[in-house]
Amino acid sequence: MLAALLLSGCTRAPDDTLRFGLASAPVTLDPRFATDATSTRINRLLYARLVDFDERLMPVPALADWQRLSPTHYRFRLGDTGREFHDGSRLTARDVKATYDFILDPANASPHRASLTLIERIEVIDGDTLDFHLSRADVLFPAYLVIGILPVRAMAAGHAFSRDPLGSGPFRFQAWPDDGHLQLVRLHDGQALTFLRVSDPTVRVLKLLRGEVDLLQNDLSPELVHYLQNKEEEGITVRRARGSNFTYLGFNLDDPQLADPAVRRAIAQAIDRETIVHYLMDGSARLASALLPPDHWAGNADLPLIAYDPESARTLLHTAGFTPDNPLRLSYKTSTDQFRVRLATVLQSQLREVGIEVDLRSYDWGTFYGDIKAGNFQMFSLSWVGIKTPDIFRYVFHSDAVPPNGANRGRFRDAQTDALIELAAAAPTLEEQAVLYRRLQARLLELLPYVPLWYEDHVFAAREGIAGYALSLDGNYDGLVSVRRE
Repeated sequence: MLAALLLSGCTRAPDDTLRFGLASAPVTLDPRFATDATSTRINRLLYARLVDFDERLMPVPALADWQRLSPTHYRFRLGDTGREFHDGSRLTARDVKATYDFILDPANASPHRASLTLIERIEVIDGDTLDFHLSRADVLFPAYLVIGILPVRAMAAGHAFSRDPLGSGPFRFQAWPDDGHLQLVRLHDGQALTFLRVSDPTVRVLKLLRGEVDLLQNDLSPELVHYLQNKEEEGITVRRARGSNFTYLGFNLDDPQLADPAVRRAIAQAIDRETIVHYLMDGSARLASALLPPDHWAGNADLPLIAYDPESARTLLHTAGFTPDNPLRLSYKTSTDQFRVRLATVLQSQLREVGIEVDLRSYDWGTFYGDIKAGNFQMFSLSWVGIKTPDIFRYVFHSDAVPPNGANRGRFRDAQTDALIELAAAAPTLEEQAVLYRRLQARLLELLPYVPLWYEDHVFAAREGIAGYALSLDGNYDGLVSVRRE
């Protein structure tokens, strides 16, 4: 079938356009509303932001550097780079203020408002300088200012940024004739770039082999990665790099069976993660003990990995009242993605070995994700993508963050966890904050509202002559700034 598909149709006409294959199209090119991974990654190419992150995910200057004038008063000064919008106008402090004022206005329903509500007011000092006044101290505040900056005049005119973006990033918008074709132009050399949505991973790989796509990143099964690695003689290059995207097993703690920490511990000890990573994932992941990787500035490198111990799992289940005649029965929800279904099947088999009966239920992505957000599940698996700042712990694990106030979808409630989150947010230095977040991650590993699984690697595949693309820890598309056709 692969051979037939490769021989059918015609390859694309040669030109200088670089074509990047995507599993899903962006939802919006307005950074004030973008939350999906594809939109966020493409918006980084179109818009400049005040702050970015280094290799340890510490906040560093992008458009601006800053001073902490007091615990609740920050001054930002714009530098010289990224200051020209794609319509030729200059980016000033007024544009920054207008962007964040829009997000902070509850009438606009920006999904980013919740992380920025500590901003009390924004004051423009001059064209290059503005002050942020906060309602409470937060030493991590600069790390929250990562939204792409929009021009105030276009905002006032009601410009439709979602389909016609206007930023000051390294790429400018060219056209978006349909959801499957997004065309950008790189500013420094005029290189044309097209994002092509090809939902089926096998078809995406075939288009790479046929020359209809030049490069791919992620969203490929291990089998397809192996297939591409065997195409080196046909000019295909495959590279891997370590990633920070965190995959976990989640629970509904309102369920009386899963509310017992001993039951969650038994499930964790019944999972042979090393075997899954080695055989099912071809080694393309590193085992995790926490949401943040250990090399993150607030990560905890001293956390132990959860050991595969089926005998201990059986003992815990027996103590909790479950026996071969009265097994623990759970439903497990996943998407219809073929790899995720295979993973769920392996987990089902491993849990059965310790006496846990699992009913697998797979749904299209929209239905599956809708159920997870609504709390309509017992057990599921998902990944957190692109996490950079430890304020994610408040969003995911604080008892006040149960939807719609956050993403505590498992209804986890623990007074000690809440206290550590609040103490960390109020810490006067990043060093003290890091100590508290390490204690918090140890607490979460003890209680297991999530079972940490692994951090998945990133995979990049390209045709012959494509060079200069660097993979990033969080899987962004910044490598397109330097990629070239040789």
